[in-house]
Amino acid sequence: MDFSPLSLVLIALVLAAWAVGAAMVVLRANQSVKRAKAMRTSLKRMQTLLDVAPALPLLVRVDGRIEAPEKLARMLGLAAMPKYLSELAAPAGNPKGGGLAQAQLDQLWSRIQTTQKSAAPFRMAINLPGAQRSLALYGTLADPQVSPGGAALVWVFDFTESHSEMARLRAAAARATGDFAALVGLIEAAPMPMWFRGSDLTLQLVNQAYVDAVGASTAAEVVQSQIELLEPDEGRSPADIARATLTSQAKSERIIAATIHGARRTLRVSDLPLGLEGVAGYAIDIEEQQQVAREFRAFRDAQRALLDQLSVGVALFDGDERLTFANRPFRRLFSLAEDAIEAHTPFERFLAEARERGRTPEVRDFPEWRRERTGWFGMQDTQEEAWPLPGGTHLRVVAQPMPDGGLILITEDRTESLALSAVRDTLLRTRTATLDSLFEALAIFAPDGSVQLWNRSFAGTWGLTPELLDLHPSADELLSAIGRNLVKPEEAGLIGAAVRAATLDRREKGGQVDLADGRTLRFAGIPLPDGNGLLTVLDITASQKAEQALRERAEALEEADAVKAKFLANMSYEFRTPLTTIGGYAELLKSGAAADPEAAGEYVDAILSAVERLTEQVENVLDLSQSEAGLLPIRKERLDLLDFLTTLVRDRETAIVAAGLSLDLKGRRGRVIEADPRQMGRAIGNLLDNAVVGTPEGGRIVIEIRRAPEGTEWGVEISIADNGRGMTSKELARAQGGVKPAGEGAPERRTGLGIPLARQLIAAHDGTLEIVSRKGAGTTATIRLP
Repeated sequence: MDFSPLSLVLIALVLAAWAVGAAMVVLRANQSVKRAKAMRTSLKRMQTLLDVAPALPLLVRVDGRIEAPEKLARMLGLAAMPKYLSELAAPAGNPKGGGLAQAQLDQLWSRIQTTQKSAAPFRMAINLPGAQRSLALYGTLADPQVSPGGAALVWVFDFTESHSEMARLRAAAARATGDFAALVGLIEAAPMPMWFRGSDLTLQLVNQAYVDAVGASTAAEVVQSQIELLEPDEGRSPADIARATLTSQAKSERIIAATIHGARRTLRVSDLPLGLEGVAGYAIDIEEQQQVAREFRAFRDAQRALLDQLSVGVALFDGDERLTFANRPFRRLFSLAEDAIEAHTPFERFLAEARERGRTPEVRDFPEWRRERTGWFGMQDTQEEAWPLPGGTHLRVVAQPMPDGGLILITEDRTESLALSAVRDTLLRTRTATLDSLFEALAIFAPDGSVQLWNRSFAGTWGLTPELLDLHPSADELLSAIGRNLVKPEEAGLIGAAVRAATLDRREKGGQVDLADGRTLRFAGIPLPDGNGLLTVLDITASQKAEQALRERAEALEEADAVKAKFLANMSYEFRTPLTTIGGYAELLKSGAAADPEAAGEYVDAILSAVERLTEQVENVLDLSQSEAGLLPIRKERLDLLDFLTTLVRDRETAIVAAGLSLDLKGRRGRVIEADPRQMGRAIGNLLDNAVVGTPEGGRIVIEIRRAPEGTEWGVEISIADNGRGMTSKELARAQGGVKPAGEGAPERRTGLGIPLARQLIAAHDGTLEIVSRKGAGTTATIRLP
């Protein structure tokens, strides 16, 4: 087939155009492949960057769908990334299952909605439940090219480590703040002045003690006025000294004087450089320490001066066993020179030099002996030794360890005292032999009351054992033993008073005591020139008995005469009164003065009453005389006490009613006694009459019958008590002796021999009568019968 040239040209053009088009397609395809390869490389790079990025994106659409890398799911503890935000919630009841807590999720969704509506960014931090992971969320509205539907883009940051570090730093900061506040408070409350100078060496901070010391009102005033506490020292101001401290960066300390509160005080001032920031300083008041040091030096000097005046030698060794002081007697005893003290001679060397001068005992092994004495420094108790020196000298050595490890060595020359002791022992033996040869009982008491010396007859005279005296008892112990042998143990105090007078008061004092064995001893305490007291005792039993017999006979005669006189005086009154009454009324009748029969009857009644009274007194005298002579007839029979006393009271009913008294009789029937009704009735009647006469109108008389207390020899008790005028002890004694005790304008308490007769009649029935009376409180008579 033939083609025309034009056709060929056209074909050639078409083929060329096709070739060009194909070439362009190939070229474009190559470019697209390259772009795709570059895009894949870029995507891989971006994915890698997202994987290693500190923040992960979370895209949240309006409907709650989410897009996020799987790394975020692993960060939240989920197996896979869910499609909706609500599915990020942790499973209920399993907070460790991963995801967010429901409250956290609700808060996040609320923030996201706000951002989607208002495009306002938000920030929040959450702690994953059940995990120690902290997340920071930063949310913004997503770019339309990322998500055109108004989605929110939330960047999630894992700041667990940062959060822990921040918590640690926050706690450290809080602790540092508290420590700083405490330090500031401590500095402010410190009792010593403290201050701080800046790098320019001006005062920038002072505490309250500094303010008070300089007399300022506030710390600000001190800083503003730059008030210095310290004075210049050797031409250098406190600022110059602080500058030197800051330059050398070394602490400086000095002792200077300053005026604080108007008084000069000694201060120890310290400056401490605080790097290049400044210098801190503080001042400690050591005035008391300085005063104590001065007092100690003065005391030490006074003590050493005092020790030089002693007769015993005293030497001081320090904790290093070196001699620091020795008084004159010590230096004289051991022949020490002054340079030995100044050289602080060691203790072992001191002993060696003393041995060379013959001032130590002769021992076989001197090194061992010296080693034992060196051991005194480590002991707790005081050591005492006797050192017999060559030449007959005897030293008493006392080693007293000190708390600081030192030692006080006290030495005393006992040579003369030992010789005097030997002479004294001889004199004591001579005195003892002399005392033992005396007939008197002697004992010597020391001023402290202890028995020092006695002769052989002393123990036998007082009935003591020699073993007791061998113990050298005190005066109290000796008197206690003597008191057991006395008739009246309390009289041992008389002996003690004599001993005290001789030993303490230095005067003589004597006395006399009776022993239980019938002997009578006369003693005397005599002071001795040596300060002791001598107790001398003499047995005067024989002479005392003769004297006592004569005295008793004279007293008996005087008492009998006095009783006779009282009895005659009283009975003269008792007999004369009714006789006078009878004679007077008889004379009236004889003279016809009682012409009226009624008046004559009254006179006759008075005469009969006086005759009755006289008859009663005569019978009382006769009964009393028969009772004392033992001739009173007693005809006993069984009596019921209640009925018997009731009869006695009925017989005196008229007198009781006339006196305006009340009488109570207490007891029960069945209490029976063996007694003579007449004699017992007279005894109780006399006591009852006394109660009626001695009780004023409106008074009360109580008669009580009761069983005697168990354990006594009595079977029954009868008490007659009244609340009348009563009697004093003197009046009661006179009444019991048969003498009338009359009150001022008051009726007589009793008449005649009522109480003595009642006592005799009751005694005839083997009973007793006891009367107790108190002035203004009444009288009680108690009869006890078997």
